[in-house]
Amino acid sequence: MRLVIARCSVDYVGRLTAHLPSAVRLVLVKADGSVSIHADGRAYKPLNWMSPPCVIAEDGGVWRVTNRAAERLVITLEEVLHDSSHELGIDPGLRKDGVEAHLQVLLADRPDAIAAGLTLIRREYETGIGPVDLLCRDSDGSTVAVEIKRKGEIDGVEQLTRYLVRLDADPALPHPVRGILAAQSITPQARLLAADRGLGCAVVDYDELRGLEPSIPTLF
Repeated sequence: MRLVIARCSVDYVGRLTAHLPSAVRLVLVKADGSVSIHADGRAYKPLNWMSPPCVIAEDGGVWRVTNRAAERLVITLEEVLHDSSHELGIDPGLRKDGVEAHLQVLLADRPDAIAAGLTLIRREYETGIGPVDLLCRDSDGSTVAVEIKRKGEIDGVEQLTRYLVRLDADPALPHPVRGILAAQSITPQARLLAADRGLGCAVVDYDELRGLEPSIPTLF
């Protein structure tokens, strides 16, 4: 991982344009090829980013970051305050809470609750940057990667996108590989980003999977 702290301006050129005026920011370049720009605020959320795979061209104080869709981030470095690279190694992955872990077990037993015709190949299939929750096969014989969350948000879409890049390069899998984000609820923003990335979304009922009555009473 490369960390650059610099006074910089950032321009995004793609389906729309966006500009970040000059300020001191942190630029993260991860081993998976992603680039993100952070301010000293917004918690973990970047001001702008480019998901992998990306091509980074450095020309003096100007970085041009381009993805497969030909979208481009232009980062103009005016003053570099820090520039270092660190080898983090393979991360063991996030330990899921009780609900997410149990959802994974339940959906592994009933993948058809995610989408009709799905059958399980393997749980916790390793991608090299972390395991995807379920690896499945659909009725057409194509590979389907399923990431399971209690609440589906943009981070889950980004995580699944990174896994799909790795799975697309896996010669052991039938191709194409598509992805589905499965959760008890999914935010509108996550749905929009998922649709933009060509990913599916599936809302699953935890109580129904456990064979329980709905927690909210119904009239009929």
